[in-house]
Amino acid sequence: MSGGLVIGLSAVVTAALCAFGPTVVAQLPEPAPDSDPAEPLGSPAADAAEPSGSPAADADAVERADASDAVEPASPSSGPERPSYAEVAFRPHLREGLAVAGAIVGALVGWRLAESPALAAWLYLGAVGVVLSYVDARTRLLPTRLIAPSYAVLAALVCLAAVADGDLKGPVRSGLGWLAMGGFYVVLWVVYPRGLGYGDVRLSGLLGIGLGYVGWPALLTGLYAGFLLGGVGGALLAVLGVVDRKRLPFGPFMLLGALVGIVWGPAVADWYTSR
Repeated sequence: MSGGLVIGLSAVVTAALCAFGPTVVAQLPEPAPDSDPAEPLGSPAADAAEPSGSPAADADAVERADASDAVEPASPSSGPERPSYAEVAFRPHLREGLAVAGAIVGALVGWRLAESPALAAWLYLGAVGVVLSYVDARTRLLPTRLIAPSYAVLAALVCLAAVADGDLKGPVRSGLGWLAMGGFYVVLWVVYPRGLGYGDVRLSGLLGIGLGYVGWPALLTGLYAGFLLGGVGGALLAVLGVVDRKRLPFGPFMLLGALVGIVWGPAVADWYTSR
């Protein structure tokens, strides 16, 4: 199959998967209003979603503290700060927008992995990443109900890729990637839990599985690019008034960084080692 055809098919597949995004998001259970971002995986309060973002990941605690210091109570009609999943799922032209974003991601992944059996795994991860990025940008939440099942799906696709590729070390690399990237985020979360939502920690392990299969250059580049893009891009968006710097969702930058790692990781590694 020619490279151009693979790129086109990859774009179509990812766009089609992303087009189902609004339907999936609308069916997500709403998070508990008093959910704790430090809740570990599997706890009742953490099952619906986990906060994601920059130094205000514990936004609920901040809001409660602000409310206690206020002179007058908040107006009952002021409404919640975060929109519900149902609200963000039915925005005009959302389905088309997600499909276009998915097509771009799919084309890039298809271009990079046109000859690799890992393409299927990354088309799935790319589609899930587009939907998660949108949800996180709108709600500052990374739904566990989307992330947790993706671990099983991605692990199965990675194992199938290893069998098709005759590379039985592939799942080992994925496991090491999960340990490396996920472990790094766990350390950050333990050191400064208010600066990182536990949803970001869960997402990091998922990205580590996909990046690890491709190789260490992709993993290291994807990890570093996420923080670089989050710092530079977040500052720029804050200056432009698009987002509040203290309430910046970090999930989209993690996912964009992973895309940079998968597409340009080997080239970055070659440039660095040739210096």
